Amino acid sequence: MPRVLWVSVILRVQTSYCCCLQAMEPLAEVQTDTFIYMNFMKSHSCYDAIPTSSKLVIFDTTLQVKKAFFALVANGVRAAPLWDSKLQCFVGMLTITDFINILHRYYKSPLVQIYELEDHKIETWRGLFNDAVRNLFDAIYSLLKNKIHRLPVIDPASGNVLHILTHKRILKFLHIFGSMIPRPRFLQRQIREVPIGTFKHIATIQESASVYDALSLFVERRVSALPVVNERGKVVALYSRFDVINLAAQKNYNNLNMTMREVIASRFCCVEGVLKCYPHETLETIIDRIAQAEVHRLVLVDSDDVVRGIVSLSDLLQALVLSPAGIDALYS
Repeated sequence: MPRVLWVSVILRVQTSYCCCLQAMEPLAEVQTDTFIYMNFMKSHSCYDAIPTSSKLVIFDTTLQVKKAFFALVANGVRAAPLWDSKLQCFVGMLTITDFINILHRYYKSPLVQIYELEDHKIETWRGLFNDAVRNLFDAIYSLLKNKIHRLPVIDPASGNVLHILTHKRILKFLHIFGSMIPRPRFLQRQIREVPIGTFKHIATIQESASVYDALSLFVERRVSALPVVNERGKVVALYSRFDVINLAAQKNYNNLNMTMREVIASRFCCVEGVLKCYPHETLETIIDRIAQAEVHRLVLVDSDDVVRGIVSLSDLLQALVLSPAGIDALYS
């Protein structure tokens, strides 16, 4: 029988690996503002960013895809490591992107059942792990270079997955311990003064567009969220990749002709609210807002709430950590 391997809670042992406070002391005042966050990430391992307690869901590759996505929804997680019982090792990750790709590839109409979702097993869709990384700096580079949103943190001794590291977790780690390192002066600059974010060719979706149209944009533009706009260009909601997984929970994945307006009105998809920022706000304000709300992006709007840009976690990590090292992983 297919198996779901549940590791409900991972308790992180505070050992000598956890060197947050010790590592911060040598971050001297002689460092310039530009390199503060870059050096901070280089001086910490991925293990340091693991929370004291967290949930981890692991799937056997022989589990049906449909059941796996139901399990993601039930446990409120966005991805799960995959265990191959024949090989006796972890072989990949199952993410919301897999669900979107299946729906986009095989959806025909509300009258035709998506048998691939009903019958296929995870092993049909499994992906491969990414290269191992040495520290948080390498992790950020790998996430942005490969345009992915999560990396498994693996115990080098046992090969077990300890945690799934995300952009959100890395920024939160920096936000928690950021008060213990020098605060760069450039954080006081307004967002319109710094080249951080996407301000051209912004992917948005009209209220009248369908859920399938949204899936097509996710696949073709490789974006993680779409501002939903009305006929005047004013943002009214945000439809993200994570919202799509609720189609599985509601068993509505055969009705992708529903419009964005209908999705927002019914709220059956738990559509994410819109968190905004404005051109006159400082970089520090924007980082604090994203970290406290635990979201992946802010929609930059003007005084009329018309979309002018997107400021994402990827944009911030590129600017704060990789750009000072002369690395352009996000835009290359």
